[in-house]
Amino acid sequence: MLQFSAQQIALMIQGKVDGDQAVVVSQFGKIEEATEGQISFLANPKYEEFLYSTHASIIIVNENYVLKFPIKATLIRVPDAYAAFAQLLTKYQELKTQNLRGIQSPSHIAETAKLGENHFVAAFAHIGENVSIGNNVKIFPHVVIGDNATIGNDVVLYPGVIIYADCILGNHITIHAGAVIGSDGFGFAPSSDGRYQKVPQLGNVIIEDNVEIGANTTIDRATIGSTVIRKGVKLDNLIQVAHNVEVGENTVIAAQTGLSGSTKVGKGVMIGGQVGTAGHLSIADGVKVAGRSGITKSISQANSTVTGYPATDNNTALRAQVYMKNLPNLEKRVKDLEILVAQLSQKG
Repeated sequence: MLQFSAQQIALMIQGKVDGDQAVVVSQFGKIEEATEGQISFLANPKYEEFLYSTHASIIIVNENYVLKFPIKATLIRVPDAYAAFAQLLTKYQELKTQNLRGIQSPSHIAETAKLGENHFVAAFAHIGENVSIGNNVKIFPHVVIGDNATIGNDVVLYPGVIIYADCILGNHITIHAGAVIGSDGFGFAPSSDGRYQKVPQLGNVIIEDNVEIGANTTIDRATIGSTVIRKGVKLDNLIQVAHNVEVGENTVIAAQTGLSGSTKVGKGVMIGGQVGTAGHLSIADGVKVAGRSGITKSISQANSTVTGYPATDNNTALRAQVYMKNLPNLEKRVKDLEILVAQLSQKG
């Protein structure tokens, strides 16, 4: 179990200790239920009351926070408590995995495969022919890496990840359990007799640096060329990325979203859960797509917000929802007006 003092933690996250520098913690806890020996944080004002009742030993707070009452916990003051806590969790995770080294048995590593320094290959992993793997790569049980795949430095592949042949992964990538990279795209050509002829998927998937991919997400290989996930992209669990899609830098996509073939997503796009797109369209940089939206045509206006099905400007969609809600009343008013007009016509 890893243990750290307040002083050590402050050095990690560039904070200042307010209280006992020597107090030690070994676990993380939510501020409303943390116990002695745990560290927590306060970033959301909704949880401020728990600062004065928590039993946490250390709490990370914003540097300008003013105490309203005395507390027992030691504070670490930072410019942004939420960001600092996330940074601390990342460092803790790195420390937990850095001691994983070597090759466990049984596992299969082809003779032509090349592994870098400080690697870890867990039992039941499979590494194919001519695979190239960089330094500090952690490969957990039941990972399969197909022939000719390339993997950079500081990559973590959690249990059950499948990397098909010829795919290319950059540096600082985390792929969570059950994700599949490089499976065939959904390509079938209709025949005159009503059957469908499979179109071979000869391309690959390229994943650039600093990408994280959630559990059971699938990214299809291109028909020809590459399906590309640009640097800094974060994909949630259970996402489908079809063949020849390109996802731009620092885009984030929530769970159960599906990107159809040849969709081009710009930089810094935010896509909510359960969004679907038609194929062969583009989404401009900085666009925000509300959850459960259906994108049927390209979105060309950068930094716009869309919602609904078909996805339209957010303000227009919200007004439409109000009108839809009032349709029964509007229908009654129209019928009343029709009756009134008929009565006036008879009098005339």
